[in-house]
Amino acid sequence: MRQIRNILIGLVALVAVAALVGMFLPRYVSVERDVVIDAAPEAVFPHVASLQAFSEWSPWGDLDPDMAVTYSGPEEGVGNVMEWTSEHPNVGNGRQEILEAVENESVRTALDFGDMGTAEAWWRLTPEGDGTRVVWGLTADMGSGPVGRWFGLMMDGWVGADYERGLGRLQAIVEG
Repeated sequence: MRQIRNILIGLVALVAVAALVGMFLPRYVSVERDVVIDAAPEAVFPHVASLQAFSEWSPWGDLDPDMAVTYSGPEEGVGNVMEWTSEHPNVGNGRQEILEAVENESVRTALDFGDMGTAEAWWRLTPEGDGTRVVWGLTADMGSGPVGRWFGLMMDGWVGADYERGLGRLQAIVEG
C-alpha cells in the first residue's frame, strides 16, 4: 500500500513540475526556413502571392489527395483566400488569407486552424547574387497554458521539415 501511495505522490509531483516548467516556456513560437532560388524575385513572387499557385508546391497537398480546397476573393494578393478540409491528421481543416503583399518582396498571411489555433505566415524575397533568397516563416501563439507551450517546443521540428520540402518544390517549379 505504501508503495502505491509513493508512486501516486511521485506522479503528482511530476505533473506539477511539468506544469510549472511549462508556464515558463515561450508563449510565441517562430519557425523559419529559407532557400536560394536561381531566379529573380519577379519570377518567384507569383508563386507566393497566389494561394492557388501555392497549392502547386505546398508540402501538405500530397499528404491527402482527397483534401477539399476552395478559393475565394481575388486570384492573387490581398484578400485571396484558401479553405481546406481533410481527414488526414497532419493536414486537418483550416483557412489561409493573404493580408499583405508587397510586389516582388513579401507576402503575409493569416492562418486559422479552427480548434487548433491561429498563426501568421509569411514569405520574404530578397535578391541574392543572380537569385532570390526565399524565407518562409510562421509565428504562432501557443496560449497561456503549459500544455500548448510544451507543444511549442516541437513546432520547429514539425513545421520546419514541411517548410523545407515545400521550398524545395517551389525551387524546382521556378527553376524548372
